[in-house]
Amino acid sequence: MTTAQFLLGIGIGALTGILAALCGVGGGLIMVPAFVFLMALDQKSAVATSLAVIIAVSMVATAKYSAASLVKWQVVLPVMLGAVVTTWLATDWLKHLSNDWLSRIFAILMIVVGIRMLLVK
Repeated sequence: MTTAQFLLGIGIGALTGILAALCGVGGGLIMVPAFVFLMALDQKSAVATSLAVIIAVSMVATAKYSAASLVKWQVVLPVMLGAVVTTWLATDWLKHLSNDWLSRIFAILMIVVGIRMLLVK
């Protein structure tokens, strides 16, 4: 990794941290496109790499938000169980999908979520 790529990574991380903390986007929304378009990662590697980064981001944000009594722990357990089990299974799907299909799925998800957030109060 070059110095320029390292600094670009820090910039992507800083933007991710701001948006994750303010919007709860988890970072993948920012990191996956940035990794693909700015760091030339393929879609599969971008998804996997963003999930690795999100571990630390989530831990820091959860600790701070928990200290402020903002985390609704009664919601965390059932959602976490469903997400962990499904993620375990879905990571195998990633291996079988092409980068093009993954890009399309990600783009459609971003469009649908964006439109919904703009239209629903």
